[in-house]
Amino acid sequence: MTWIKTIPPEEADDALREARDAQRSLYPPEYGQPVLPADIEDGGIVATHSLIPEALHHAFSAFGALLSPDLPLSRRQHEMITTVVSATNRCFY
Repeated sequence: MTWIKTIPPEEADDALREARDAQRSLYPPEYGQPVLPADIEDGGIVATHSLIPEALHHAFSAFGALLSPDLPLSRRQHEMITTVVSATNRCFY
């Protein structure tokens, strides 16, 4: 397995903290609760972007905008689309 250096929240500078907060603010509230141990604050896919806060913000803000409750898709439809895309791409998350 590939190991990617990450910056834990307690070591984050202002730019990284702001990028994480901005990214989180766009996601539905239920995404704030970890589902798996790998989803804890300092782990997972978001943490792999911690070395480049601007990339973290832009990459995950796009996904957050796509999950907007203002769009005509339901949460169930969002989940179905992301599941099919992940399965097609052979992602485990």
